[in-house]
Amino acid sequence: MTRRQPNVIVFFTDQQRWDTTGVHGNPLGLTPNFDRLAKYGTHLEYAFTCQPVCGPARSCLQTGLYATETGCFTNGIPLREELPTMAHYFNEAGYDTGYIGKWHLAVTRTEPVPERLRGGYRYWLAADALEHTSDAYDTVLFDNAGAPVKLPGYRVDAMTDAAIRYIDERKDRPFFLFLSYLEPHHQNRRDDYPAPDVYRDMYTSRWVPPDLAALGGTAHQQLGGYYGMVKRLDEALGRVTDALKSLGLSEDTIILFTSDHGSHFKTRNDEYKRSCHESSIRVPAALYGGCFTGGGTIRELVSLVDFPPTLLDAAGLGAPEHMQGRSIAPLVRREAAEWPDDVFVQISESQVGRAVRTKRWKYGVTAPDADPLRDPGADRYVEEYLYDLHADPYELTNLAGAASHRHVADRLRERLVARMVAAGERAPVIESAPPRTAAQRKAAPEEAHE
Repeated sequence: MTRRQPNVIVFFTDQQRWDTTGVHGNPLGLTPNFDRLAKYGTHLEYAFTCQPVCGPARSCLQTGLYATETGCFTNGIPLREELPTMAHYFNEAGYDTGYIGKWHLAVTRTEPVPERLRGGYRYWLAADALEHTSDAYDTVLFDNAGAPVKLPGYRVDAMTDAAIRYIDERKDRPFFLFLSYLEPHHQNRRDDYPAPDVYRDMYTSRWVPPDLAALGGTAHQQLGGYYGMVKRLDEALGRVTDALKSLGLSEDTIILFTSDHGSHFKTRNDEYKRSCHESSIRVPAALYGGCFTGGGTIRELVSLVDFPPTLLDAAGLGAPEHMQGRSIAPLVRREAAEWPDDVFVQISESQVGRAVRTKRWKYGVTAPDADPLRDPGADRYVEEYLYDLHADPYELTNLAGAASHRHVADRLRERLVARMVAAGERAPVIESAPPRTAAQRKAAPEEAHE
């Protein structure tokens, strides 16, 4: 048959730092398949989450809205049934829509997700909290009927097998598949990173990113397993692209590879994310297929909220006007397009925080009077971070409160307030940071948990 619409696959990882990839300078050769996707497709060099927490980030990626608009501003809040997701729009266009893996938007934890809470996906092989229904070599998901399905193999491989079966069975009609891995997220009940056995010790003590080398945390104990998980994910990406090639679908299928947030390995607070730092918010991202093949490197700053309108636009469906992100397809086509020179981040659970990131600066604020588990936002914030990313790319010198950078902070405060208002929040009061001496501005391991 003549295909009128491209297939779309979202290859989604969990808690993957951008610098795990070769195109971002990782020296361990973990991601040759991702690097190839970025080289021959479109590499989004500066991609960021808009909410560095699993559930909120996923709500943004499904809807194209910020987490305060979806209502899922912390984990434990289900996605509203009436809120349209990408699946709804692809369904309306005649696509077969499928979801495989971790959902984290129903709050059923280890129980099956009822159909009304599946975001419109028609094929279902998933678990709400995959980290609690499975282990590295014990993968349990739930099917359309809500029955448990145990898949053989290492968890990444088991889910990849299921995805390839899905693709093969639907090769003659357009499909939209969201493939959501748990890796390289930690296994919660043990707080470790279980790589496949063959990679268990291969990457231990091999390379530590400079921010983690300076600040310590758990990186030296956990990076080896984390890298092994990244390696197997990249092999899974290769298997998916090989399957598409063997079925003659390579050029008819758009692939988006990205992650929900990064990991700072308990350096910036007492866990792995929920901060405005690059290690928490910057993610790998690349697209291939359709207009993205041969798209080169895009250096504009993009956010998770930009991906739903991008995929809908690239599939010829058009992006709904209510989405708060915008399609990057015009950037890929090198068309004249107004594009913001910053990204906006909302933070919850560890704090009620907000941040704006430009090419050079990072400016973050916190709400000292707000409850980070109950309050979606606040009317009063205090400056917490200011980083010069040109001089200090690993964010080790906090310039908030420095008299020499007061004018920079004032400009960024205006930017942040404008971003908050555009996202549907009230304009807050942001108080200046108290003065800090040069010695107080330097991050140190013992200060990293403040």
